Amino acid sequence: MAPPRSAYLDDTQRLTIAAERARPLWRGEWPTWLLIAVIHSGWFGTLAYWQHIGPVLGTPLMIWWTAWYMSLQHELIHGHPTRRPWLNALFGYLPLAVWYPYGLYRDSHLRHHDDSQLTMPERDTESWYVSPAAWGEMGPLRRRLHWFNKTFVGRLLVGPALAVGATWAEAVRQPLRGEWRDVPMWLTHFALLAALLWWMQERCGVGALYFLVAVSYPAQSLAMVRSFYEHRPAARAKERIVLNEADPLLRLLFLNNNLHLVHHDLPSLPWYLLPRVYRARRAEYLARNGHFHFDGYGDLARRHGWRAVDAPVHPQAS
Repeated sequence: MAPPRSAYLDDTQRLTIAAERARPLWRGEWPTWLLIAVIHSGWFGTLAYWQHIGPVLGTPLMIWWTAWYMSLQHELIHGHPTRRPWLNALFGYLPLAVWYPYGLYRDSHLRHHDDSQLTMPERDTESWYVSPAAWGEMGPLRRRLHWFNKTFVGRLLVGPALAVGATWAEAVRQPLRGEWRDVPMWLTHFALLAALLWWMQERCGVGALYFLVAVSYPAQSLAMVRSFYEHRPAARAKERIVLNEADPLLRLLFLNNNLHLVHHDLPSLPWYLLPRVYRARRAEYLARNGHFHFDGYGDLARRHGWRAVDAPVHPQAS
């Protein structure tokens, strides 16, 4: 279940939320409504005109729309553009991202927002670290994959496969343990996905295999640019969360979630207000996160294109 929105906020952060919520821009949420319209019309419109656009232009467009849709799902999870979770979910429920149900992502991501558990294997639902015990059970190939996944290039190439493989493996294990709660959600997801892939192939001429390999997997890779080295082990919780001052195009793609400490501090703050809050308190934020900072994703790629950011085994896990 989702933690209370204010569970991890101090008094200053609560005052910031209260001040921003009083602004008409938050109350109307028109940037998020516009975003919903643009992403959905762009995704379906590109497919509808696929025969005219062609795969050379259509494929990168679909990669962009799909990765942007994942960023939109994140915004919906955090209570935008309405205060009604069921209504927000309607705009993120379609399986445009393919690999997992919206409800699974929602529940997992909200658990991730317990900052005290960030990066801890098996406690942080979005940790890329493993425990010493899990590492000891891995064979040489899996260990090499985890090391490669700690590089920027590796995250693009094998990161989606590792994430999807772990998610699907857990989905299979749950019924074997007698846990059936998520089964209806997965069945609904696959039914919607089958209908979507059928429509794409029969009505738009885009084969299911082509979409999965040439669009969906690269879109997942593109989305993982943001999450690469987004968190690190550190004694203080806020020093585990990055601030990446990305270029305007990627800020738009990731809906400013590159300013990740601001998002963790103020998880209900709309995406379009994150930069303003960050600029007003930049020095304070950098001090609080121990200057865990990058000058954009190009900076991160140059430093760690082929060099691991750190070890896959969490240094503080038992």
